[in-house]
Amino acid sequence: MKKKVVFAVVGIILVIAALAGIKALQIKSMIDAGKKYVPPPETITTSIIKSDTWDTAIASVGTLTAVQGVNVSAESSGKVTKIAFESGASVKKGDMLLQQDVSSEEAQLPGAVAQLTMNRANLKRVEQLMKDGIISRSDYDLAISNASQAQAQVDTIRAAIAKKTVRAPFSGQLGLRQVNIGQILREGDQIVTLQNLDPIYVDFSLPQQDLLKVKPGLNVAISGDALGSETMTGRISAITPLVDQETRNVKMQARIANRSGKLRPGMFVNVSVGLPSRQKVLVVPATAVLYAPYSDSLFVVEKSKDGKGLTLRQQFVKLGEKRGDFVAVTSGAKEGETVVSTGVFKLRNSQSVVVDNKLSPDFKQSPKPENN
Repeated sequence: MKKKVVFAVVGIILVIAALAGIKALQIKSMIDAGKKYVPPPETITTSIIKSDTWDTAIASVGTLTAVQGVNVSAESSGKVTKIAFESGASVKKGDMLLQQDVSSEEAQLPGAVAQLTMNRANLKRVEQLMKDGIISRSDYDLAISNASQAQAQVDTIRAAIAKKTVRAPFSGQLGLRQVNIGQILREGDQIVTLQNLDPIYVDFSLPQQDLLKVKPGLNVAISGDALGSETMTGRISAITPLVDQETRNVKMQARIANRSGKLRPGMFVNVSVGLPSRQKVLVVPATAVLYAPYSDSLFVVEKSKDGKGLTLRQQFVKLGEKRGDFVAVTSGAKEGETVVSTGVFKLRNSQSVVVDNKLSPDFKQSPKPENN
């Protein structure tokens, strides 16, 4: 019985040893095959690093303000009897916006005019009597005073009527109506906002070290969410003579044509001030850059060591300004080098590649997407 157990245990051990040997041979063969395996080359698109000349510009951020903008308010107290505008409407200078109750002033005006007419007639008679020496100089002066007071009374009533007839101080676009018929307005109560939108100002600031580079008349380009891919241009109209002591920035203002009305006061925009000088730069497509926290890099395409194919060399670079589909390379690259233009996130150093530029994008400095 004991011999049978021993033979069974020995048999099991032999089977396990045989299986382990077979498995070890399989693993060894797989390792050898892995060492001999050469992955197929990756298909890439390429672009050549080129030299270009770009306009020199200084970037900033700005806020749009109206050339003329005001909150139209009541000049005197009174009840609203007529509203002559619609919210958001365009008006001309002098258009009536609102009429307050002037019934009291209109009732007083005829009496004041009649008193003025009588005093003027009396002044003419007194002038003749004065020439004839019938009355004294004091009587003549009193007649002049009475006529002047009557004229002042008429002017005061007419001025009160004019103040209660609110008119547009300049041409522009109205905001939302803030009053209603029958409402009692006090002096200074807001009626509606009025903004002249064309042209429009953009206020922005630049560091003091850039002050010598800019002057009134330089071109300014603005862009923002409200414009989409469109860029609008204007010129610097004013530079403040003071430097902010806290930020050491200089405030400036540019005048922008706004015929389309897309720009509105209060909007945030990106500002680019064009300088007269131009700079020579090396440019690559922005999609050719592998962006990383430690350093950005390009994949340069070179011949393999055996000369039979192409391989990649990862080159770390420093980047400059970005314009459209391109980005400037300030160091780490040479003009004429061929780099991978798309899909760089899936590549690695020394990887074998083949070039196929049939589907390579058309890179442009001022792209205009078809879905704009």
